[in-house]
Amino acid sequence: MLGHHIKSVLQHITSALGLIVISLGTSCGGSNSAMPQSNKLALINGRIYTVSDVLPWAEAILINQGMIEAIGTDEDIKTLLNDNVEVINLNGRMVMPGIHDVHMHPLEAASDNFQFILDTNESDPENYRDDVTQAIDQNPNSQWILGWGFDIYTLLDAARPPIDILDELSTDQAIAIMEQTSHSVWVNSKALELAGISNDSPNPAGGIIMKDPEGTPNGILIDNAGNLIIDLAIASIPDNELNDYDGLVQFALPELAKHGITSICDARTYWKRNHHETWQQVEDDGKLTARVSLGLWLYPTEDPQTQIDKLKSLYSFDQNSFLKINQIKLYADGIIVNTTSAMHEDFLINIFGLPTNNGLNYLSESAISEYIAALEPTGFDFHIHAIGNRGVHEALNAIATNSGGNGRHRITHVEYVDEIDLPRFSELDVTADAQVAGEFSQPANWRENNELVGPQLNQAIIPLKSLLDSNARLTLSSDWDVSTLNPFVGMEHAITREPQELSLEEAIRAYTINAAYVMRQEHLVGTLEVGKAADFIILDRNIFEIPKLNISSTQVLSTYLEGELIYQR
Repeated sequence: MLGHHIKSVLQHITSALGLIVISLGTSCGGSNSAMPQSNKLALINGRIYTVSDVLPWAEAILINQGMIEAIGTDEDIKTLLNDNVEVINLNGRMVMPGIHDVHMHPLEAASDNFQFILDTNESDPENYRDDVTQAIDQNPNSQWILGWGFDIYTLLDAARPPIDILDELSTDQAIAIMEQTSHSVWVNSKALELAGISNDSPNPAGGIIMKDPEGTPNGILIDNAGNLIIDLAIASIPDNELNDYDGLVQFALPELAKHGITSICDARTYWKRNHHETWQQVEDDGKLTARVSLGLWLYPTEDPQTQIDKLKSLYSFDQNSFLKINQIKLYADGIIVNTTSAMHEDFLINIFGLPTNNGLNYLSESAISEYIAALEPTGFDFHIHAIGNRGVHEALNAIATNSGGNGRHRITHVEYVDEIDLPRFSELDVTADAQVAGEFSQPANWRENNELVGPQLNQAIIPLKSLLDSNARLTLSSDWDVSTLNPFVGMEHAITREPQELSLEEAIRAYTINAAYVMRQEHLVGTLEVGKAADFIILDRNIFEIPKLNISSTQVLSTYLEGELIYQR
């Protein structure tokens, strides 16, 4: 519960937005006053899309103490009004349930722990020198200089070893720069020294230490090899946890509300960085304005039993709390563009010169299976990153082998899925979680991967329609900040990506009731029905009555969480 009620700010919603507030009784006091007596709110004269099969559309809704008391026609609701009900005349505006985004990284996206940001469109890494030098000059006492933002191929195509570029700038301070997808890190020699990485260092589980022909690290750390470096860098930053807290409260949570997002899953909660404690502090301080499920990160190099014991100790599922720690996030593989997604066949280009060239595994199929067997009985649901067809296949195998059938597991990204695996999502009750807000996911860009895996595999990247036709449960999410968190961009892309498109109704279900199921709260939210919590948004247009290509321009006018206004445009 938020611990307080709808504020008198309702009286100040402007008619310019087409919303008129009618006071039927005693007016509220100052801006921090709660509504008097019954704390009821009614919305009338609207187009309310409920996502309920029983009553898909309604005109009006009555809310009492944050819960939906009645929904139906204007006449139905008007008979229930009295002097203590605050009434909003929607003037035909569309209302729908609050958006769920079950795969995003709000804490990472909002934190100020990164000291500089690079232009990801730059093609020559030599041109980053001024940005990095400025960060060094601004942080003369920092052990680590931590940045973000480059394209992996910018480094792979460099005229000289990337490590040399950074070493020319500093060998006294460690420099680490995370690539835009977070699946590689660019470092200097000091960073390698502090991490204990030398010519003799083997590749860690789920990672690659790139080396020159003589066996010397060249400054590019792939996937989990880079993750280990970032852990060291962030630990060295004074007030890194305060930076995380401030980022959440001052930026991330307001951004969610602005885009109509009332429920999320943090898809990579680094418990070694105390991310879970930061989230808990935000809730304890009464500043959590979304329902949140944390996906505790499963470290590939951690001792399994030690990690299992730690994760069990962190589990928390309080029905009365907006914050739940009940999911495990792990990577089965890497990503397609740097050839680390797990594929059945070899990639057509060989970047790393390793004995195998069909991607990598952060965790083997058997390891995933063992973690599921150990943690599902505690109540954890697994959120498995799998992009390659082999990665998806092995993740499904792991769930099939050791799931007791009580988990609400999901595989996220699902970019390459073999036809034989499509029906297994439904058979195993595994949710397919897809991200299509990024332009790269649209069919016009599928051919960009032809040089990596060949055109035959690029006929149905992120096969939404094929999965739905196979009776899979679908959710749509953003992977923010890899892609925009705007759900209306995701909806527009989902319904315009022929031949793998959804209907608008299906896309909305993916962002609402299907995602509510993943978060184990479908009994409470995800549809607008009597007895459920009043998480809803008011839009500036009816997205069912406009051209498909205009949906991405939709604006959220107001966002309500449990009947309380948390955002007003």
